[in-house]
Amino acid sequence: MPLLTNLQTSRGRPLPLGVRSIQGGLNFCLLCRHGTSVTLIIQSIDENDDTIIARIDLHPKVNRTGDHWHVMVCGLPAEGFRYGWKVDGPIGHGHRYDSTQTLIDPCAPLLSGGAVWGAACEFDRHKTSRRSLYYHGPHYDWKNDAPPLVQHEESLVYELHVRGFTCHPNSAVSHPGTFSGLIEKIPYLKWLGVTAVELLPIHEFDECDCAFINPKTGERNRNFWGYNTLSFAAVKAGYAASAPNHGQIGEFRDMVRAFHDAGMEVWLDVVFNHTGEGDDRGRTSSFRGLDNSMYYMLTPDGRYQNFTGCGNTLNCNHPVVRDLILSCLRFWVGEMHVDGLRFDLASIMGRDSKGNVLAEPPIVEMITEDGVLRDTKLIAEPWDAAGLYQVGGFPYGPRWSEWNGRFRDDVRRFWRGEPYTIGPLATRLSGSADLYAWSGRFPRHSVNFITCHDGFTLWDMVSYNHKHNIENGEDNRDGMNENDSWNCGIEGETDDPHVLLLRQRQARNLMATLLLSQGVPMITAGDEFLRTQKGNNNAWCQDNELSWVDWSLKEKNKDFLRFTREMIQFRKRHPALRRKGFFQGEFVRSPAMPVVASSDSALLAMPSAKPTAHPPVPPSLQGLADIYWHGVEPFGADFSEHSRVIAYTIDGRYTGRADILGDTSDNDIYVAINGSDVAMSFRIPPSPQRKKWRRVIDTALPSPQDIVPESEGLLIPEGSRYTVGAFALVVMVSSDLKDEG
Repeated sequence: MPLLTNLQTSRGRPLPLGVRSIQGGLNFCLLCRHGTSVTLIIQSIDENDDTIIARIDLHPKVNRTGDHWHVMVCGLPAEGFRYGWKVDGPIGHGHRYDSTQTLIDPCAPLLSGGAVWGAACEFDRHKTSRRSLYYHGPHYDWKNDAPPLVQHEESLVYELHVRGFTCHPNSAVSHPGTFSGLIEKIPYLKWLGVTAVELLPIHEFDECDCAFINPKTGERNRNFWGYNTLSFAAVKAGYAASAPNHGQIGEFRDMVRAFHDAGMEVWLDVVFNHTGEGDDRGRTSSFRGLDNSMYYMLTPDGRYQNFTGCGNTLNCNHPVVRDLILSCLRFWVGEMHVDGLRFDLASIMGRDSKGNVLAEPPIVEMITEDGVLRDTKLIAEPWDAAGLYQVGGFPYGPRWSEWNGRFRDDVRRFWRGEPYTIGPLATRLSGSADLYAWSGRFPRHSVNFITCHDGFTLWDMVSYNHKHNIENGEDNRDGMNENDSWNCGIEGETDDPHVLLLRQRQARNLMATLLLSQGVPMITAGDEFLRTQKGNNNAWCQDNELSWVDWSLKEKNKDFLRFTREMIQFRKRHPALRRKGFFQGEFVRSPAMPVVASSDSALLAMPSAKPTAHPPVPPSLQGLADIYWHGVEPFGADFSEHSRVIAYTIDGRYTGRADILGDTSDNDIYVAINGSDVAMSFRIPPSPQRKKWRRVIDTALPSPQDIVPESEGLLIPEGSRYTVGAFALVVMVSSDLKDEG
């Protein structure tokens, strides 16, 4: 395209930031405090033509209002164009200006390049060839789309990677690895019982910026996960089948609308703790060249502070950075109809510019109180890579849910066979009141998970004792060394039938524990049919079958898939498993009445607690508590160091759900857990509602007996003994049928 000679420019307006169409022209506005000169560069929308077709120098006395540089331009190509900013300024004292580099606009919703995953690799390690893109696409018709607004207590979250979920050749979708491909899997997710998908980062990043070589293939790995943001408000082109025609925004909206039509929410994993620019060895794309000392936390000598493990740390509580973050979040919620936001390494947002921890961080308060985000679910990953761990104590807690890392660790350690784990297990099953009750929060604030993208898959949890990350190219140094996993006797793949049966049972135990616990469960994509990463617990750079969901496992492991789906349906049928409030234990007790085991004995139990023994509760006390704790004998829970068994009864009449569900009543539920390596005989306590028990789940039994319809469950008499196999979990439900003998 030839140089544009007929452009008309004027002073322009200082707001809003980015590019906006006004009065027949386009207003460009950039925030840059310490730059001394700013130039707007225009290039053709044709990415094969790198010719600069317009260069507009902004005059500091005309085109600047405070820190905002702005210009109105008329006559630019109607079909769209690429643009960027060149900024000059001081060097040193935290500044890194370089007028030879063309920078991305932080407010751009589209970037050039990247339309084909892995094809737009950058060859200059210091600067980017990506540009901000202005493309005035067709008006999008949301067709009265509205958020499902699923109640927190009703949520079941499914974490997935947009590319990895459908790019495997056996995914059977028309557009693998894209938002469109994900739409094709909505019926499956609906069938499974999912209420929300949590997408790994979908804002623009460079998948080719990984420096490590796979020693097995000799090929360079890729940044598969995408936690290396280039632009916080730009949709990832490589995830859109329509990206060659600049359709990624519309395709993303199509996906959100399709999920909403199916009654499901879309949550985004957002990364406001660092950027893809890395440390001083990384590539400059935007923030470093615009105002390095403002956007990043720096040491007094100008080096990057690294609280993230990724080379730099975003200066989240600087007022300018706060405004950028909030405007991006409003874009994703207001313009893209996103329902939830999961903040990666959210504790970074609690640090000031020097890295000190703030009691009331301004950015967290702004997000908490923002009107646009008021109905948006906010989820914190409440830790960072520098040791700040805030599970249960993330600032402004009542508005925030948290990834409950304590749940993951305590449940894994119990089923692995660690001592001092019965009390913590009971506490996690009960909703983690020890973490959340003190700050006025409830079970729904705990997002419970056994696995996530970061770490072992569920099948690898029961197949490996050690990480196997050689293919990452870091000599197995990366990833966590301790995973609280157990290989069931043999490391890795095996044909031993006894080991495989035990692994299947342990996987059922872990999945059942997750879905029986109070709080919001989160499942990682593929765990429902036992996907494996062959022991790799840090597959961030594995863009291959190690990370892709293998849909052939859906058939191969159909028994486990059936178990998972039926467990999800069981949870959905029983409001007693989705309580709004914590268990209260005893409701009413006169001084003459004996103490009854209550949830408090689990919530407050210390590892050194003595075994407790309680007499059988007489009929006159039935219904006086919402939960009763047992051991192998009714009302005799043992929370001592080496105890490996626990049981409990939930009184279904007290679900605490009157404001959510019209009918608050439920069946009684009895759960018996045996984490020892020998079978244990449990005496069955009475049903609080004086009904008969039916055994509906037994993880020691083969499919399909491992979970059966409640009307077909085996009748188990009160006072009888039931043998719970080694490493097994049993669930009984009180029956409403009147014609049982």
